[in-house]
Amino acid sequence: MTNFSVRPARAADMEAVHGMLQPYVMRRILLGKDLVVLYEATQEFLVAVDERDEVIGCGALHVMWEDLGEVRTLLVADDWLHRGVGRAIVEALEANARELGLTRLFCLTFETAFFERRGFAEIGEQVVSPDVYSQLVRSPDEGIAEFLDLAHVKPNTLGNTRMLKRLA
Repeated sequence: MTNFSVRPARAADMEAVHGMLQPYVMRRILLGKDLVVLYEATQEFLVAVDERDEVIGCGALHVMWEDLGEVRTLLVADDWLHRGVGRAIVEALEANARELGLTRLFCLTFETAFFERRGFAEIGEQVVSPDVYSQLVRSPDEGIAEFLDLAHVKPNTLGNTRMLKRLA
């Protein structure tokens, strides 16, 4: 079975997403998310499903600013790795970002080669203007703190690479 499709997540998919996330949390690759947080973010998620409509992958697009979004919680089931699932999810998230008028996408990842093949490049600091920074720093969202490379999230981000893509 090699057929899969990507669609917007439904609330009923979020338990499967939570289950897929847990092994990565245990290995300290991704930060844990409570199930309630996943339910609250359902509308940000896309899921890849197999022919039986079982979740085999997921990813979320989180809007951070007027022109900036983040690819979050990109996961593919082990049995489906290297079969185009991650690429299809990222391409669909990029299409959603363009629909929202975003021109840049951020990710924080260990999978740098995967994201480089998708047009992302490693970034340093100062990727937003000081005015935007002063607004973003007020957000309680940990992902935005990671984007800004704030000191209090450094333990969460050790070994991860901050990457950015400019959308055409």
